[in-house]
Amino acid sequence: MPYLVQLQVVEISKLKLGLIISIVIALSLMLSLYFFYDPSEVSRLFPKCPFYSLTNLYCPGCGSQRAVHQILNGHIITGLRHNYLIGLLAVVLGYQTLLYATHELTDRRITNLLHQTKTTKAILVMILLFWVFRNINVFPFTELAP
Repeated sequence: MPYLVQLQVVEISKLKLGLIISIVIALSLMLSLYFFYDPSEVSRLFPKCPFYSLTNLYCPGCGSQRAVHQILNGHIITGLRHNYLIGLLAVVLGYQTLLYATHELTDRRITNLLHQTKTTKAILVMILLFWVFRNINVFPFTELAP
């Protein structure tokens, strides 16, 4: 018995389509800026970390701009070494994108694990521990500094 595959035609409102296109364009422009310019060399284009400027301590986001530049230029390990939380961010954004696409393109509803209290608390604990550990000036914690 042959199987028939039915494709569902998805209608996207003009407002939603315009919003998606605007986000894609803005993200593309921002990523191209980070692709072509190294934040460690062209510092006038990129903002400085206010927390580091005030306290001389690294925040969880310190090194993210340099990490994005390195990753976009194919230096994945170097990028991760600038800020290991970029890996967590990539997983979370990828998961959210997958859920959004599944929701928009099909009728399936998937429970978002990121909306669970335990998941939120676990991510918060990881970020806070990363924040503390990267400011300890003893090996192996010095590896977490950007």
